[in-house]
Amino acid sequence: MTFRNEFTEMFGVEHPIVCGGMLAVGTAELISAVANAGALGFLSALTQPTPEALAREIARCRELTDRPFGVNLTILPTIEPVPYDDYRAVIIDSGVKVVETAGSNPAPHLPAFRRAGVKVVHKAVAVRHALKAEALGVDAVSIDGFECAGHPGQDDVPGLVLIPAAARRLRIPIIASGGFATGAGLVAALALGACAINMGTRFEATEEAPIHPNVKARIVANDERGTQIVFREFGNTARVARNSVSQDIARIGARPGAAFSDVAELASGKRGRQRVLGEGDVEGGMWWAGQAQGLIESVESCETVVRTIVADAENIVRDRLRRQLVPSADMTPTVAG
Repeated sequence: MTFRNEFTEMFGVEHPIVCGGMLAVGTAELISAVANAGALGFLSALTQPTPEALAREIARCRELTDRPFGVNLTILPTIEPVPYDDYRAVIIDSGVKVVETAGSNPAPHLPAFRRAGVKVVHKAVAVRHALKAEALGVDAVSIDGFECAGHPGQDDVPGLVLIPAAARRLRIPIIASGGFATGAGLVAALALGACAINMGTRFEATEEAPIHPNVKARIVANDERGTQIVFREFGNTARVARNSVSQDIARIGARPGAAFSDVAELASGKRGRQRVLGEGDVEGGMWWAGQAQGLIESVESCETVVRTIVADAENIVRDRLRRQLVPSADMTPTVAG
């Protein structure tokens, strides 16, 4: 048994599993390993300091895998302008055939991607946002439930409701994101109407992820309560790993009249990347992790992670669910008369 559907056919991959773009984590080492495992991974464009550096990273990834992979282009307001058009041009010129967009409206970039034959997956956190992306012409949406790491939006709708609500109204493929790390999760997502699952935290806890072993060990040690909601007061809700820094951010943010500037130093992305992901001080800054931590029991290779999830999902469909579908005597239909 294997899982084949419109997602695997559209993107030319073996398994309906995605490693979405993760800033500072989505590099060639990880994404090539995801691709070699038969899943679809996305390099993070803005992890690279310049468009030229992205071109080199794409080439480096191609040296490590001959399987499909994509590039994530996250479009966000920044203090210093980001040359998004130049990053987009590098993606197209490098022959990448699938892009994951996130953040702001991807509309300005879609015509160029469409002309180049690049398929676009847009990340959304609400059904209304997903419908807008579909209307703009994206090829698929990745929809994030409240369980996810990163920015789940302001509605607090978990995947158990959000995924089928989206599937009911969308005509394009849906990738389910937030809280996925196991074969049971893959089966559940498919049953709810998704075509694939996206995993971030699970792929952080892999041998190939370019982060300090201390962070991977903390992900394994944490349970499902090991996250903290921050930035809600600033209209930018985020789920991060629970540590002394994120708890301080939440406490300061809850003060009357608090502004983002009050927590900016604590929440610095540069601080988190350097002290936490680079140096391994898991209390040294804010770092991203989702509730799926509670489902992760070990650090494995990407190959083992993907193979185990698919095998477990196949066993659930073939054995566990089939046993539960055996009709009982009291389920025998009767005819009145």
